[in-house]
Amino acid sequence: MELKLHRPICFFDLETTGTDISKDKIVEISILKVYPNGNKESRTWLVNPERPIPPETIAFHGVTDEKVANEPTFKELSSQIYAMMKDSDLGGYNSDRFDIPLLAEELLRAGVDFDMKNRVSVDVQTIFHKKEERTLSAAYKFYCGQILENAHSAEVDTNATYEILKSQLDHYDDLPNDIKTLSEYTTRKVTVDFAGFIVLDKDGNEVFGFGKNKGVKVETILEQEPGYYGWMQNADFPLYTKKVLTAIKLRKLNNKLA
Repeated sequence: MELKLHRPICFFDLETTGTDISKDKIVEISILKVYPNGNKESRTWLVNPERPIPPETIAFHGVTDEKVANEPTFKELSSQIYAMMKDSDLGGYNSDRFDIPLLAEELLRAGVDFDMKNRVSVDVQTIFHKKEERTLSAAYKFYCGQILENAHSAEVDTNATYEILKSQLDHYDDLPNDIKTLSEYTTRKVTVDFAGFIVLDKDGNEVFGFGKNKGVKVETILEQEPGYYGWMQNADFPLYTKKVLTAIKLRKLNNKLA
C-alpha cells in the first residue's frame, strides 16, 4: 500500500561514532524523500566526523576512518541535508529515540536552527514492536518476505524501513494511512525535547523528566530556582534540550511583559 501523504516525508538512517546523542557524530546519512505524488529522491553522504571511529563501532557498520578521511564534515554538508528535509515529516527505524535527536544535535552544532514544531515523525520500529516485537532484519523478512542483505548500511536500512512501513499498512487493517496519525501511534511518550529531560504531564504542562525536580513544572523551577537554568545550559545536556529550555524561559518572560 502506498502512503497517503499531504506533504513530503523523509525516511532516513544514520551510522555514527557511537550512541551518545549529545557527543557522538554522524559518519553516514542516507535520506529517501517521498512526495505526495509518489515521486522519490534519495541521497547518501559519507561524513568525516573529525575524530577516530571506535573499532567496536566500525565492526557494527563498516565505516572506517580511511573511508571518511577525505569526505566533507557534517557542517559542510548541513545546508544540503537541511534543504532536503526542511519541508518534510520524518520517518525512520528507532528514529524517535536515536536518529532524530542525534541529527538535531549535529544540525544545531552546525548552526542550523532545527526543530520539530511544524512536522511529525513516524517511528516504524514502534509499529513493529507494538505488533510483532522484532529487529529490522526480522521485520523486513516478516513484512516483505525477503532477507535484508547488507544490514547496517545506511542506504539499505533506509530503503528497507520505507518498504516495511508500506507493507505494515497492507498487513494491518487498523493501521491508519495518515502520517500525522501514524506519528501519534508511534509516539512512546510525549517529550518536549528529544531526550526526555523535559516532558508533558497528563495536563499538558511542561515538566522536568529527571532528577530532583522530576514531575515539577519547568516554569515553576525557572522562577523559584533561577540558577537551575544556568546549570543546565552549562552542563552536558543535548543542545536541543537547551534550546527548548531557553524557549520556555523566553515565553515566560514575554508573558510577564505582555
